[in-house]
Amino acid sequence: MVLEADGPDAHPDPLSIAELYGQVDAALSRAFPRHRSLWVRGEIQSVSDQARTGHCYIDLIDPDSARDRQSPVLRVKCWRTSWAPLRATLRKEGIELSPGMVVMLRGTLDFYRARAEIGFIMAELDVTSLLGRMAAQRAALLRALEAEGLLEANRRLTVPAVPMRIALVGSPGTEGFGDFVGQVVQSGLAFRIGVVPVAVQGTNAPRAVARALARAVRGPCDLIVLVRGGGSKADLATFDTEAVARAVATSAVPIWTGIGHTGDQSVTDIVANRSFVTPTECGRELALRVGLWWDERVAGPASVVGRRVTEVLTAADHRDALARGRLTGAARHQLRAHGVRLAARADRLAGDSRRVPDAERQRLAERTARLEPCAEGHLQGAAERIDGWRRLLAAYDVTRQLERGYTLTLDASGGLVRSGAGLRRGDPLVTLFADGSVASEVSTDGPEPGGAPRAGGLPTWHHGPTRAGEEGS
Repeated sequence: MVLEADGPDAHPDPLSIAELYGQVDAALSRAFPRHRSLWVRGEIQSVSDQARTGHCYIDLIDPDSARDRQSPVLRVKCWRTSWAPLRATLRKEGIELSPGMVVMLRGTLDFYRARAEIGFIMAELDVTSLLGRMAAQRAALLRALEAEGLLEANRRLTVPAVPMRIALVGSPGTEGFGDFVGQVVQSGLAFRIGVVPVAVQGTNAPRAVARALARAVRGPCDLIVLVRGGGSKADLATFDTEAVARAVATSAVPIWTGIGHTGDQSVTDIVANRSFVTPTECGRELALRVGLWWDERVAGPASVVGRRVTEVLTAADHRDALARGRLTGAARHQLRAHGVRLAARADRLAGDSRRVPDAERQRLAERTARLEPCAEGHLQGAAERIDGWRRLLAAYDVTRQLERGYTLTLDASGGLVRSGAGLRRGDPLVTLFADGSVASEVSTDGPEPGGAPRAGGLPTWHHGPTRAGEEGS
């Protein structure tokens, strides 16, 4: 219950909630008649396209106070009958309503008494002004990229002559993704494709695509390919966003785009290294580029080498055949010449074989006659030399020396005593004569070896005669 007082002493005249909302509804109807159309400008805070009911619900806020938590929110409803043709128009123009977009709506004010909510029933959306703002935003983005030197930054990157490592950014399972992969596989070339899966459509697609491109740049790749199959302009709106355009423009790896569009190029196409109308065209160009390099650098030279090898082998076979012919002729000539010389020598040998034995026998008889006197002379000379050596040795015979009066003195070990040096008193000695030997003993010490005789004179010894062959005592 709500109480309303006319004055301080007035009694309350209570109103029911229904009555209160009825008066509010009546006041709003007087201020904003139901058939009165209003144009409202606001920034989309959220949008919900109900596929089940076909209705669309949008929350609008003032663009100037979008960051203010206390900013008023207008609940906009667009019923199925109005939203279906409007949605078709937006798709045709390539527009997808998303938070942050500023739109102008025409409709009527609505008071929902069940919840006491004031809303707005949308009947029309100013697509023309929205297109103008989107075009202006696109132009402003291109100017900003050009001012920063990013408009052609990726185009200045050099694509390797043989880009075999490909980072494919796209949505696996889609038609465009399959078209690109099909062209690469059909080429028969050994491409290495690393897939970076990402959703390329929807409210969160721009940020997702930008992150996917950043991941692709960090991986080992020669070329990044960004593909998306055909669709409406709204489906391709992701590639006109600043996030995706900057991710492509600032990439350290060349990026090719294969976005299935039929109208103007997207901003992403403009800043990419190369852009193609469809993923199929992109895959075909990549396969053609590597295929031409293969034909020019590998297959072509290999074909030339094959032809040249055949020619060289044929020429070598011809030269070999000629050489074999020359060698065969020369061999036959040499055999004939040697045969003639061999026959001549055989004839000479046959004639000599009759003369040579007689001559050799005569020479052998002459040599035999000369050898006998020579042998006798050599033997006689050898006998004379032997007699001379015998006489010389006999002159130096010990027995002959002893017979001539010489003696030999031996020490205890049987060695010849040549000097008295080193002899000591008591040393036994043996003196040999022609007719026997005498044993004796040294009575005094001899001189030091190499010195003068000791005091007392030369050493003396005692001896006694012995029979020949007996040892003295």
